[in-house]
Amino acid sequence: MAGFINQKAFIRKPIMIDLPQIEQQIQRVTNFQELVSTPFNAEINAIGLIRNLMGDFAEIVSKVELNKNITVIDEELLRELTLSEQGNLAREIILNDLQLLTAYGAAPVLNVIKSYERDEDFPFFPTDVYSFHVDRSTVPTDTILCTYYGAPTEIVPNSAVVQKIMVPEIRDELKKLYGNDDEGFDDFLTENFFDLHYQTKPNALPFSLGIGHIWRLAIDYPESKILPCIHRAPKEKTKRLLLIC
Repeated sequence: MAGFINQKAFIRKPIMIDLPQIEQQIQRVTNFQELVSTPFNAEINAIGLIRNLMGDFAEIVSKVELNKNITVIDEELLRELTLSEQGNLAREIILNDLQLLTAYGAAPVLNVIKSYERDEDFPFFPTDVYSFHVDRSTVPTDTILCTYYGAPTEIVPNSAVVQKIMVPEIRDELKKLYGNDDEGFDDFLTENFFDLHYQTKPNALPFSLGIGHIWRLAIDYPESKILPCIHRAPKEKTKRLLLIC
């Protein structure tokens, strides 16, 4: 693919999104450079490139052979798909997004998702991606994602949740699981990712990241001064086409 394509050729006039109580944590931008260069701050931990895309992304999903719950579509496979004019328009948008993200230094992966693996090890405290959680890294980085088709990722205000390990009844169950010994308990919580998960407070309003928008979410890493963005995967009603890095 020679050079970057003009995104304006594939994007209608940006739509307005009704932001509920999470408004102060979100910043919307209009181009890719702003998306990757705008810094997070004490309040903002989710930055979105808001787009209203044209093209038939559902056709791409329908043309991919799915042998697993999560199927990775590499660039070669994406280019080989026989698509209609609208399907090809969707493909060009995805290829351009992949190129922009790769040039930025990210490692984007395009998936068709039927469902994620559910955590059945701890029924009272599942640690799968359907639970509100934060991402963690040992180095400074962000999570970048875009849902092209299917149910989008949801986020929730940090003020509208409580860390699950701090809920008394949940903490008591975790101590029983560990063995009622305080020594090493915090390490146990971290090693099993319990500390990454959150429970919503009454009247909390999850916010959908929508279709076609590229979002950059703050994550937890050592010495970060930014609150990580709390998010979850949707429970799939249909297949989902997701780019993530």
